[in-house]
Amino acid sequence: MQGRHLSDREVACLHWSSVGKTSRETGLILGVTERTVNFHIGNVCHKLGVNNRGAAIAIAVRQRLLPVLVTEP
Repeated sequence: MQGRHLSDREVACLHWSSVGKTSRETGLILGVTERTVNFHIGNVCHKLGVNNRGAAIAIAVRQRLLPVLVTEP
Protein backbone atom coordinates (compact mmCIF):
# COMPACT_ATOMS: atom_id res chain seq x y z
CA MET A 1 0.00 0.00 0.00
CA GLN A 2 1.74 3.10 -1.16
CA GLY A 3 1.32 6.29 0.76
CA ARG A 4 1.13 4.69 4.20
CA HIS A 5 3.36 6.66 6.55
CA LEU A 6 5.99 4.80 8.56
CA SER A 7 6.82 6.15 12.01
CA ASP A 8 10.37 7.06 12.91
CA ARG A 9 10.57 4.00 15.17
CA GLU A 10 9.29 1.71 12.40
CA VAL A 11 11.91 3.10 10.01
CA ALA A 12 14.63 2.64 12.65
CA CYS A 13 13.65 -0.98 13.27
CA LEU A 14 13.51 -1.69 9.55
CA HIS A 15 16.85 0.04 9.00
CA TRP A 16 18.64 -2.12 11.55
CA SER A 17 17.00 -5.22 10.10
CA SER A 18 18.18 -4.21 6.64
CA VAL A 19 21.80 -4.21 7.80
CA GLY A 20 21.46 -7.69 9.30
CA LYS A 21 20.63 -7.02 12.94
CA THR A 22 18.29 -9.40 14.74
CA SER A 23 15.28 -8.14 16.63
CA ARG A 24 17.20 -8.68 19.87
CA GLU A 25 20.20 -6.69 18.61
CA THR A 26 17.94 -3.94 17.28
CA GLY A 27 16.20 -3.75 20.64
CA LEU A 28 19.52 -3.33 22.42
CA ILE A 29 20.55 -0.58 19.99
CA LEU A 30 17.24 1.29 20.32
CA GLY A 31 16.73 0.64 24.02
CA VAL A 32 13.51 -1.36 23.62
CA THR A 33 12.57 -5.01 23.97
CA GLU A 34 12.80 -7.61 21.22
CA ARG A 35 9.02 -7.88 21.39
CA THR A 36 8.66 -4.14 20.72
CA VAL A 37 10.93 -4.41 17.67
CA ASN A 38 8.83 -7.29 16.35
CA PHE A 39 5.69 -5.23 16.98
CA HIS A 40 7.06 -2.35 14.88
CA ILE A 41 8.24 -4.69 12.10
CA GLY A 42 4.77 -6.26 12.09
CA ASN A 43 3.21 -2.83 11.69
CA VAL A 44 5.56 -2.07 8.79
CA CYS A 45 4.63 -5.34 7.10
CA HIS A 46 0.93 -4.57 7.53
CA LYS A 47 1.31 -1.02 6.19
CA LEU A 48 3.30 -2.21 3.16
CA GLY A 49 1.06 -5.22 2.52
CA VAL A 50 3.77 -7.88 2.84
CA ASN A 51 4.25 -10.99 4.97
CA ASN A 52 7.87 -10.79 6.15
CA ARG A 53 10.64 -8.35 6.99
CA GLY A 54 12.71 -9.16 3.90
CA ALA A 55 9.84 -8.15 1.64
CA ALA A 56 9.22 -5.08 3.80
CA ILE A 57 12.85 -4.02 3.39
CA ALA A 58 12.69 -4.49 -0.38
CA ILE A 59 9.47 -2.47 -0.72
CA ALA A 60 10.70 0.24 1.65
CA VAL A 61 13.91 0.69 -0.34
CA ARG A 62 12.00 0.70 -3.64
CA GLN A 63 9.56 3.33 -2.31
CA ARG A 64 12.46 5.31 -0.81
CA LEU A 65 11.10 4.91 2.70
CA LEU A 66 14.49 3.57 3.79
CA PRO A 67 17.81 5.12 2.86
CA VAL A 68 19.94 3.06 0.49
CA LEU A 69 23.29 2.42 2.13
CA VAL A 70 26.26 2.98 -0.16
CA THR A 71 29.66 1.72 0.83
CA GLU A 72 32.89 2.61 -0.85
CA PRO A 73 35.37 -0.15 -1.75
